[in-house]
Amino acid sequence: MSNQERFFANVSNTARFCEAITRFDELNAADPNQELVDGRLRPRELVNAERLARWVMTLAPDASEPLRLASRCQHLCRWIIPRSSYEMTRTGYLQWRSDLKRFHAEKSSSVLHAVDYPEEVVRRVRELNLKKNFPTDPESRMLEDALCLLFLQFQLAEFAQKTNDGKVINALQKSWKKMTPGGHEHALKISYGEREGSLIERALRG
Repeated sequence: MSNQERFFANVSNTARFCEAITRFDELNAADPNQELVDGRLRPRELVNAERLARWVMTLAPDASEPLRLASRCQHLCRWIIPRSSYEMTRTGYLQWRSDLKRFHAEKSSSVLHAVDYPEEVVRRVRELNLKKNFPTDPESRMLEDALCLLFLQFQLAEFAQKTNDGKVINALQKSWKKMTPGGHEHALKISYGEREGSLIERALRG
């Protein structure tokens, strides 16, 4: 069974689950930022949500329903609150990240309520959106692994292209510290460009 098939299998109510995913995807499809994927432009946050869900299912083929839902809405409508709307300082960055997490959690909760998910599921997805109890919560750690792997596989090259080596190495070291040993194993199997691979080696030598 493929990751895509597993993602939609063994859920409490298939129609309800599919409706929630459809609504998440419709919201993310409104992202004005586009990414070229397999020769065609697609909304960036929709692409990222699909990639994150695939990584979650790779890491946890039997992922719980709330974790699957959270993987598809973790950065729901992220473009609505741009980094540029906050002061370009460390304090501004931290406030932006905090506000984003609450925004994603509220957006996701409204969708799940609209399709009649029980409150305990809505609450659990919200906890995962907010990264509550990280790193003690195993599912929160799984989601963080998937987010880091998404960054390494699809975003590192672009980030490294416009950022000096020192900042890239620092970001890589911070990501590595948040990941589990299982996440590390998957990260080392990703095919990197020559520069990205070199930066990762330097970051791990620390």
